[in-house]
Amino acid sequence: MKKMKEQPEFESLDHMAEVTASALVKAAAESAFRLFHDKRFRRLARLGRLPQTEQDRIFNELIVGCIVLIMLTLEAPDLRIPEEFRDYCALLEKKIPPAHVDQLRQLGVDTEHLLTWEKLIDMRYEEYAKDRHDVRAASMQIASSERRLDMEELSKIQILVPVQAVAIGSHHHICRGKTENRDELFKVTLNALSRFYVEIRVRFEGGEITPLKRARVALKKFLNFKGPRKK
Repeated sequence: MKKMKEQPEFESLDHMAEVTASALVKAAAESAFRLFHDKRFRRLARLGRLPQTEQDRIFNELIVGCIVLIMLTLEAPDLRIPEEFRDYCALLEKKIPPAHVDQLRQLGVDTEHLLTWEKLIDMRYEEYAKDRHDVRAASMQIASSERRLDMEELSKIQILVPVQAVAIGSHHHICRGKTENRDELFKVTLNALSRFYVEIRVRFEGGEITPLKRARVALKKFLNFKGPRKK
């Protein structure tokens, strides 16, 4: 008797990207949920004093921040993946926003709010992607003021650019631009986003990330920096 051939798990590369994107945006929402309910974050964000609509806005900013972080990670030139995998990552990145919108649709969110979400993701992606250049330049300036930059130092800076850009932007929007004396809130947000960043990079790179571990020293220095700056 002939053995039946096992059916492939995915019908196509496109289908695989859709399934993966769905799992990633679920992870993004879970990460945002954990941070939003973190006692220290809630205290520093002064959520108890805010109306429900403002709390919802902040929660949405955390979700969209995690979603954009996934997209920027997939674009990262230093992502350690085989070159032939780059095209798939580009395809996967395009699937991320619609995957989140589709999950909201399944939850019964109305069309008007779905369109708002699409616009919000697009806006934050454009904003944080643009901010990467300023973040990289600022990090290089800080590092070069302490020592001569070598390839290892530049690698540490590069690997942290996506999470720093998203953290600074998210913090700016959480505080509605009023970030003065809110450095502790920024550090809590950056720490949470950094944990999520490590998690998704491990998924993409398929194992331990030695350069990212070395970059933790650079991240600690960034955390001790006198707060984020966003024009």
